[in-house]
Amino acid sequence: MCGRMVMTLPHDAMAQLFAASPANDMPEVPNYNVCPTQAIAVCTAEEGRRLYRPMRWGLIPHWYKAPNDGPLLINARSETVAEKPAFRTAIRERRCLVPATGFYEWDRSDPKKPLPWFVTRADGRPMVFAALWQDWGQGEERISTCAVVTCDANADLSRIHHRLPVILEPEDWALWLGEEGKGAARLMRPIAEGALTLVRVGTEINSSRATGEGLIVPVPLNPA
Repeated sequence: MCGRMVMTLPHDAMAQLFAASPANDMPEVPNYNVCPTQAIAVCTAEEGRRLYRPMRWGLIPHWYKAPNDGPLLINARSETVAEKPAFRTAIRERRCLVPATGFYEWDRSDPKKPLPWFVTRADGRPMVFAALWQDWGQGEERISTCAVVTCDANADLSRIHHRLPVILEPEDWALWLGEEGKGAARLMRPIAEGALTLVRVGTEINSSRATGEGLIVPVPLNPA
């Protein structure tokens, strides 16, 4: 799964990369500890144009009476996303892109001592996650919310975790956004082996309140 992200990418540069019109109320960057329910940057395709705008990370189904009325839906499994009531309409009609510098994952082979890793693209390019979105509420309470689509881990990540965000290449963005017709389901697969770099980072990231670029500084795998 994907439960924490790092976002250091300038919004103007990312809007330009996506050829999207940026909103004015984007979340502050850099953020080295992006947590569920926080605002993240998202690219959507609506009415023939791309928009770069903020959304709440954690999709809220339309039947929730309050944002906390049910489980926190930050991820959607690729294997069941087309069947689950919370996701099945959004995966057909409201897909989006979520850019990130990288994400954190935990090795929980020792349940008493989970070890955090920071995962980035090996080529240094921004990660772009496949995601879906849903508006919730009415009037002033109306908010846009999203969930990241996950798939089986590739060989790079499987040694520490069995799930991986679906990471899209630039040539796949238009299809995922629905600009090139049908067939987006074939994109819900693991990124190629060797495409990711994993580094062990300090356990400070275990706290949702931790901040600062020190969170992604590598630590020795076998400290003395």
